[in-house]
Amino acid sequence: MNMGKDLPVGTVDGTFYRAIDPKYKGFAIAGSRSPGRYSRKDEPTLYLSSSIEGVGAAMIAHKDARSAAFEIIEIEVQAPGIVDFRNPDALDRAGIDVSDAIAPWQDVVASGGTPSSWLVRDRLLAAGANGLIDPSRKRPGLWHLVLFRWNEANAPTVRVVRNVPTEGR
Repeated sequence: MNMGKDLPVGTVDGTFYRAIDPKYKGFAIAGSRSPGRYSRKDEPTLYLSSSIEGVGAAMIAHKDARSAAFEIIEIEVQAPGIVDFRNPDALDRAGIDVSDAIAPWQDVVASGGTPSSWLVRDRLLAAGANGLIDPSRKRPGLWHLVLFRWNEANAPTVRVVRNVPTEGR
């Protein structure tokens, strides 16, 4: 495994989107409250989509775990230290097997196990990565940004810009 100072990281800057339950609007950038593909319950992780369509694709996999009511918020992000899982060379250089990242995880968690994607997170964190770009499995061509840390020293910065208007959706 080739991890360390030559970890293939880049910077992601731009506008991203997140679905939130309106009851938790004040915690929109606090991170996940439950286990996720790349996070144990006690590991706040910010899952964002690069497009509004990406939010819809991400919600397909979580329809049973989410409130039926949700709002989409727009978030401004500046994130150095991101490993791009769309790039096979970056995965290889980071020592990440894509099958570990994309393996089903929900049933493993439900049975008390540790999904391989959590171990991917552990490896990236140990190597100093702040997060990753995760290609959508539900809608090829779309992608998500997963942040392991944010709004602290030497970490990505995020801020809520606005609620996305619901007209026309």
